[in-house]
Amino acid sequence: MKVLLIPDKFKGSLTAIEVIESMRRGVLKVFPEASIHAIQASDGGDGFLNAILENSNYDLIEVDTVDALGRDISTEYLYDSKDNSAYIELAKASGLILLNESERDVMQSSTFGTGVLIKDAILKGSTSIYLGLGGSASNDAGLGIAQSLGFYFLDSDGNQLAPTGKNLSKINSIHKKSNSISLKGISFFAINDVDNPLFGPKGAAHTYAKQKGAITKEIQELDCGMQDLANLVKLQTKKDVAELPGSGAAGGTAYGLKVFCDAVFIRGIDFVLKRSKVEALLEQNDFDYIITGEGNFDSQTLHGKLIKGVMGLGERFNVPVLALCGQLDLDEKELEEFSHLKVLEISDDSQPLSYNMQMARIHIEKTLVAHFKK
Repeated sequence: MKVLLIPDKFKGSLTAIEVIESMRRGVLKVFPEASIHAIQASDGGDGFLNAILENSNYDLIEVDTVDALGRDISTEYLYDSKDNSAYIELAKASGLILLNESERDVMQSSTFGTGVLIKDAILKGSTSIYLGLGGSASNDAGLGIAQSLGFYFLDSDGNQLAPTGKNLSKINSIHKKSNSISLKGISFFAINDVDNPLFGPKGAAHTYAKQKGAITKEIQELDCGMQDLANLVKLQTKKDVAELPGSGAAGGTAYGLKVFCDAVFIRGIDFVLKRSKVEALLEQNDFDYIITGEGNFDSQTLHGKLIKGVMGLGERFNVPVLALCGQLDLDEKELEEFSHLKVLEISDDSQPLSYNMQMARIHIEKTLVAHFKK
């Protein structure tokens, strides 16, 4: 038995590394002599730095910055001095994971802290910035990052506005300080895993703001704010990228990076898997299974997330894919078209979500044992 493990994190329960170890134990309980290869991957969200670090020896740079609510924190990014490139994980500074559930306030949160990391990397000499999006606590369209790089936003009375979701519709004009850091010659790459537009039914607010603490009224307000911002940007800069697939990533951060930094969008899983040299591994080995997984398997999973990339590998190399999930929100009909894919739900339906999240490590192991013993 030869198995390749490429799971995502189980958000709120296990890191990708912990998932790998649980999967490894499950396989070995049934096949003690199994050959197991594991790749720590990421779709650009939480765990992006770990995935990059696994295949490099870049310098880890510690920086004092702020979280999504403006509170002082210390975090890090990766810097490659050989080609002056920096790898930054938005979730490390502006992530939902840094906030307690009661602290989630998408109307007041911002990506400013992530911008501090970007500015630090530029001042260190970086000419290529790779920003892993995902897991954000904000819906500010990247205005926080923009402000940290020298942009500022005024209302109709000439007052400067904080770069938060609440203020999106209040912005009347966009400016840049004459003495701000130069972005000339800097290449930005937005690493993201979704194809959502900036606003609309499938936009940043309607798709993601609820999990960041927004109520129905606020979701509508944020969506209108995104549209107002896009109209202003189009009028003032002639840039019209709100409907570009992926612009809604990380609360519209991808949009802001495109508008203010001319960022190139890169599919997160493709970027990370290419760096991991997984295709060479699949060409050189006859794997019996690829095992992947994430906390929630839903329609988003089939539109750009890590598992979708792993499914593609299974199809191209004719290897069956097992996908473990805490919760399956798709029916059998929606899964029929994926002939190489088998989804296994690990949760105990008789127990509450909190219990299943706490027991995820054991449930992963038991689910694989039960599947392979059939």
